[in-house]
Amino acid sequence: MTTQLPGPTVARWRTWPLYTAGFTTAFGAHGVAANLGRFTTGHHDSLLMLGGLLALYDGAEVLLKPVFGTLSDRIGARPVLIGGLIAFAASSVLFTLAHDSGLLWAARLGQGAAASAFSPAASALVARLNPAAKRGRAFGSYGFFKSIGYTAGPVLGGALVALGGLTLLFTAMTALAAVVAVWAVCTVPPLAPLPRQRQTVLDLAKRLGQGSFLRPTTALALATAALSVGVGFLPIAGNAAHLGPIATGAAVSLLAATAALVQPCAGAALDHGRLTTSTGTTTGLAVTAAGLAAVTLPGLSGLLLAAVLIGTGTGLITPIAFTALAASTTPEHLGQTMGSAELGRELGDAGGPLIVAAVATVTTLTGGFAVLAALTAAAVLTARPATSQSDQPQVPSDGLH
Repeated sequence: MTTQLPGPTVARWRTWPLYTAGFTTAFGAHGVAANLGRFTTGHHDSLLMLGGLLALYDGAEVLLKPVFGTLSDRIGARPVLIGGLIAFAASSVLFTLAHDSGLLWAARLGQGAAASAFSPAASALVARLNPAAKRGRAFGSYGFFKSIGYTAGPVLGGALVALGGLTLLFTAMTALAAVVAVWAVCTVPPLAPLPRQRQTVLDLAKRLGQGSFLRPTTALALATAALSVGVGFLPIAGNAAHLGPIATGAAVSLLAATAALVQPCAGAALDHGRLTTSTGTTTGLAVTAAGLAAVTLPGLSGLLLAAVLIGTGTGLITPIAFTALAASTTPEHLGQTMGSAELGRELGDAGGPLIVAAVATVTTLTGGFAVLAALTAAAVLTARPATSQSDQPQVPSDGLH
């Protein structure tokens, strides 16, 4: 069992900026991505430009999240959180200074790099500032706010672009990140970096190669893949079934809302011993696989059932997997672990749609959903550890009360 060190007991309101930081990174990702097409239309090689701008944000996150996670352990998660938010605001204001495509490239790259800093730092602080017995609910709340950011980003971003173009959208993101940074400075308590033993690359590889890291991270990657595929491909499946845009839009909204609402409930159930990490993870994977398979059912009923099941499964997995990662990691390595786990999520976010699209190209869209459903179902067999230790209810193990 991982040895946990004592930490502070803080009022819950002091962690609220962390949840808002989660909303900020999600809103920054989807709010801009959903509206970049309006800016690139009319430019030479507009599709190539759009693809590059979309890839910049996610590419920076894939490369830098583990790096900034490790930095959080070394100098403290709070300064990395605040510095990342300030950098996000500074990157956003670049484009507001001049409506220039060159500055848009720089702003988008800077936003992705900044999100790579404050996202794993926020996750690490959620773990350190909450006792083990309350981490499930804390990660559920964090996931809820991120889901709201992903869901509301395209809508709010579109409204802002309609009112004042991309300049107004980037101005709003500048203000949001700056306000959250100031809020974090005033509210989030400082935590000194914990003593760390020297760690070689081989030591890191061994730690990240253990089942206690691989199982929850794989579940997170598959959950994110299913969520991304659901948002991107359920409307296409609806169109193929001759359903209108209102029905397909309702299905996507239902998926996002279900995922957001289930996460706090799943985290609270874990904290109160009604769920265990292994049972919750395996159930979440099974329900997600069933949701992906439900796309094959005809008509609106199949589409809505798929949305509810995918949302429920991913909502179960996310807080439980992050809580399991926090429970199996020593506090001095929380940032590194969360950054590496976030990398797994980013790979799932990109890999899921690629798998479904590749299979659909040679078969059908339902064939693509079926392949991802089979991969998710197969992960159920590896999600339960060989020992029964993780089947015990989560109890405080770090001296936090």
